[in-house]
Amino acid sequence: MSHPLRRVTDLSLDATTVTALRSALRATADEVVQAIIDEVPPYANALSGRMGGTIRRAVRTALGHYLDLASGNATGGDGGDAAYELGRGEVRAGRSMDALLGAYRVGARVAWRCLAAGAVPAGLPATEVAKFAELTFAYIDELSAASAAGHADELAARGRDQERHLEHLARDLLAGATPDVLLASVQRAGWQPPHTLTAVLLPAAQARPAYRALDPGTLVLDDLPDGVGVLLVPDADRPRLLRQLTDRTAVVGPPRPWKRASASYARAVRARSLSADIRDTEEHLPELVLSADVDAFADLCARALAPLRTLPAATARRLEETLRAWLLHQGRRDEVAAALFVHPQTVRYRMSQLRELFPDLASPHRVLELTLAVGLRVG
Repeated sequence: MSHPLRRVTDLSLDATTVTALRSALRATADEVVQAIIDEVPPYANALSGRMGGTIRRAVRTALGHYLDLASGNATGGDGGDAAYELGRGEVRAGRSMDALLGAYRVGARVAWRCLAAGAVPAGLPATEVAKFAELTFAYIDELSAASAAGHADELAARGRDQERHLEHLARDLLAGATPDVLLASVQRAGWQPPHTLTAVLLPAAQARPAYRALDPGTLVLDDLPDGVGVLLVPDADRPRLLRQLTDRTAVVGPPRPWKRASASYARAVRARSLSADIRDTEEHLPELVLSADVDAFADLCARALAPLRTLPAATARRLEETLRAWLLHQGRRDEVAAALFVHPQTVRYRMSQLRELFPDLASPHRVLELTLAVGLRVG
């Protein structure tokens, strides 16, 4: 089967012309490389030393394959395969496809000038020169397309690899891995550590859409148990972050040094389990503190409020409400009365009852226990 470019021109160089052109391959390759160095800035320092020698050999190989093609002796494949690998290599070298395409354009121009200068004196008829030019530039287009495909495939593969590394880093952070493990994960992921990370919990389906509006250094996981997703936002501007999440069912943890992101995540998880209404954990610190050990809080309430349990339920309820208001308003009777919508004399009467039930009500330790027991307790 003939090479697709052969059908473009129907050109077949004679042996005399091919021999003349092959004798100039090394000089042509050197001119091509020098022109690329001079005219394509990203290659100014890339084609010297061993790398320069490798590229010169690659250019000579490509030109030799081209001459095989032009003389009707090539089946194709080698040039395109090499160009594909070249495109992949350019990604590893940190160069863009624009730079490589620029090199191809310069190379095509110089190669055509050199090859034409050898072909005409060798006796190539004028009617064949146009076909020769057509084949030259069609071949360069083919190589460019193959390199572009290699470049795109390598970028995609690297993107997938980096995404896996970033997800692995996020899991290490949530698990509270050791600093050594975290630093190794950071290096693999090519991630720049910030000063702080803020954990955001939200439904898994909302994680990726929310992530796209945040800092590009944000880490995201959308496959946690119970359909939960998490974002780890670097150096977050908290008010702005909360505004960005206004339309989402999110719980925002506290900022923590990046190696301690697990602490931010743990608080967000606990806030989410405590109430579906919590969005900003910083606005609910008392509830979070008192819910840190549910059994201990229940024991504290039972012990601190035991004297009220000797009374009828309705009376106990009224006195507990009065005690809560008295503690929260620091004993200011008029404010307590206003909070309870009762007369100050009623407050005086109820406080007399409470002092009988709690003889040590003036004790700082007793005040602390009762404040914790009734401050956020309902019923």
